Amino acid sequence: MMLKRGGVGVVFALLSSGVSAQGLEEAAREVEEALHLTPDAENGRKVYMVCTVCHRPEGWASPDGMYPQIAGQQASVLIKQLADIRARNRDNPTMLPFTSPRLLGGAQEIADVAAYISALPMNPNNMVGPGFDLELGERLYKDECAECHGPAGEGDKKDHIPLIQGQNYFYLIRQFDWIRSGKRRNADSKMVKQIQRFTPREEYSVLDYVSRIRPPENKLAQPGWQNPDFPDYARHPWQTLPAYQMAR
Repeated sequence: MMLKRGGVGVVFALLSSGVSAQGLEEAAREVEEALHLTPDAENGRKVYMVCTVCHRPEGWASPDGMYPQIAGQQASVLIKQLADIRARNRDNPTMLPFTSPRLLGGAQEIADVAAYISALPMNPNNMVGPGFDLELGERLYKDECAECHGPAGEGDKKDHIPLIQGQNYFYLIRQFDWIRSGKRRNADSKMVKQIQRFTPREEYSVLDYVSRIRPPENKLAQPGWQNPDFPDYARHPWQTLPAYQMAR
């Protein structure tokens, strides 16, 4: 099994949280397989249909923090998270049924949908924080976060470190708290330990700053853009379905 940052520490942290060694092996094997496949983005579009209910056709989700913006995310990160959820290395009861082989498919489909999502343009108007303490947030980001997540929050596809630029503020808070408490079990052990000492002021200021890191212009959607791959019923299903279909 190939392990990224954290090495043996990640294994012990996950096993102590109830993740089985078999689950770790299954996820690692599926990640490696998917990473070495040639993705078919057109098939990824078809697979993505099942994801649009929560993540929306554009992949921007909602600003309330319930779901993340996944458009533009590193494909390797998407692959790893899907494999981890499926192998129950990451607790996500909402997504678990959608990652089943019956609905999602196998490693090829994971590679396909990850390629499709990573190519989607990002929301140019993501939800940002209140902007009260950005100087502290910038300093903390440069000192504590940039080494792994990159100076512009671009992530690292080789080490499956997520792109966090342009992410919704409330989702960043939710995941930060889950990582610190151990609820997000597949988090990097180095980060779990590192953020234990963050005060509430430091947490909110650094995540406010992160939410304001603007992705490159070529990754952003044009004003008013909607994903042309999906018709209106995929965007507002209960408003556009005929009455007889809604009653079925």
